[in-house]
Amino acid sequence: MDLLSAAYGATSDDDDDGAEATPTPAWAATSYASAAGPPPKRPRWEPPPYLPPPPPYPIPQPARPRAAPPLASTASGRYVSKRERALMAASSSPVDSSSPLPPSAAAQFGSPAHLLASAGMDHTVHVFNVWNKGNTTARVFKFHTAAVKDVRWSPNGLSLLSGGFDCSLRLVDVEEGKEIKVFKEDQAVEVIKFNPNNSNLFLSGGSKGSLRLWDIRSGLVTKEYQRNLGTILDIEFSSDGKQFICSTDTSRSNVSENSIIIWDTLRQVPLSNQVYTEAYTCPCVRYHPFEASFVAQSNGNYIAIFSAKSPFKLNKYMRYEGHGVWGFPNSNPGITFQY
Repeated sequence: MDLLSAAYGATSDDDDDGAEATPTPAWAATSYASAAGPPPKRPRWEPPPYLPPPPPYPIPQPARPRAAPPLASTASGRYVSKRERALMAASSSPVDSSSPLPPSAAAQFGSPAHLLASAGMDHTVHVFNVWNKGNTTARVFKFHTAAVKDVRWSPNGLSLLSGGFDCSLRLVDVEEGKEIKVFKEDQAVEVIKFNPNNSNLFLSGGSKGSLRLWDIRSGLVTKEYQRNLGTILDIEFSSDGKQFICSTDTSRSNVSENSIIIWDTLRQVPLSNQVYTEAYTCPCVRYHPFEASFVAQSNGNYIAIFSAKSPFKLNKYMRYEGHGVWGFPNSNPGITFQY
């Protein structure tokens, strides 16, 4: 026991006075020092400043007036024709609607918004410049030998197609004033309509009930739609050109079976001929610009609404009535009718 006490006993201050003391580690010194003093205060938490969430749509900015493009946007020194000037002016100038247009039986605006084509009973086709306060006549075409029933602008707005009681369809270059091509019919032409999916194809309907699809390039009939119909009153293509509606002057005592017919353009077969079964004819039919429906102006003094999908049902709960049939053009691209 004495030996153990001597070996493990505490070292006195007198022992090894000249020996060097063992250094204390840095981590131990730090921990002892921190333990000796008060613990540091933890910083107080503060919420971050509030930032509003970004809007789900762009914030509208005030509209800036657009500068009108110069008439000659091409290289300097290049000649710009009247046709190009008219097209560039139409895209940059507003339409002056302050002066009313003269009444016309068959009229249609072209791609240049300032030109209005009118078919007349005096065997002529007039083109008016509606931006002029006096409604100046820009062109007069006298190629028909009888009254002109309908006139249509080509999709590019550079030519006019007209048809009338002289059993002919005539395509005219508006700028040059020359007749491009003549299409001969065996009936008086009542209505014309271009295919919206192919500008080289157009439909014609006449007094004998024949519907013909023409090709401008060849000048020949590519398809014919026969069903022992009466006079064709109106034609309307669907937006893709795969179907079209025709209204005819076919009616019986209490039912009008073939008054409105939906045709398949390629197969030349009617998809439905019992769309409208009331004892009235419909002088005008129009597809809705963005909904799956079409409307028909009935001589029963109301506008009927139909589904554009098979079986093309009539909406019996919605119709526009309380007016007489006087005129039936619709605004483009809306569906507003005028009477």
